[in-house]
Amino acid sequence: MSLLEVDGITKNFGGLAAVSRVDLQVEAGTVIGLIGPNGAGKTTLFNLLSGALKPNSGTIRFQDADITGLKPHQICRKGLSRTFQSVKVFGALPASQNVLAGAIFGSSGRISPRQAGAEVARLMEFVGLSAVGDVPARDLTLANQKRLEVARALATKPDLLLIDELMAGLNPTEVAQAMDLVAAIRQQGTTVLIIEHVMKAIMSICDRIAVLHHGEKIAEGLPQEIATSRTVIEVYLGE
Repeated sequence: MSLLEVDGITKNFGGLAAVSRVDLQVEAGTVIGLIGPNGAGKTTLFNLLSGALKPNSGTIRFQDADITGLKPHQICRKGLSRTFQSVKVFGALPASQNVLAGAIFGSSGRISPRQAGAEVARLMEFVGLSAVGDVPARDLTLANQKRLEVARALATKPDLLLIDELMAGLNPTEVAQAMDLVAAIRQQGTTVLIIEHVMKAIMSICDRIAVLHHGEKIAEGLPQEIATSRTVIEVYLGE
């Protein structure tokens, strides 16, 4: 049984189908990549999965439960969390309190202040931000703000984490560190669905890759299959 099953999901904005009849399955314990040109519908699909948008048609099943049209906080507490393409941190709050917010408000179970504090400390170390826990989130570098978003999302204890362009705007060293972080997230037992444009990264860390174009899924397969697909090369990768 798949952890996530998307069946024919469609979202229209006026006369435009931003996502059109997309099917997708995500198996537990995997890292699945989602790629495609700008405007292909990738982030819209994330918004549908996380409850920020409601689909016009189709169904989304998570852990064998229908979550189609549920609100974001309901979906988060069922074990599906996300980061954002444009970083959304609580800028005035210290970095550690951003993570604390995820631990207290995003999880389905009750957590004591002591447990929350311990979890925040663990996650700040996990993402490499222990040294900047007291720094206001808005004063962190872009790379560290992205890591902070990951930590906050992980604080909700997700079974599936949606990561939206973690590596955009980063230098090669930061990209390598981000790749290591995704691998570590998977190693600790969290399934990952990731949108990314850095092809070196996506081909290295993903078990399978799905490709969107004009809102439709045009290909899906192993990284080597996607890299050599004539259709994908023509619409996205280039020669």
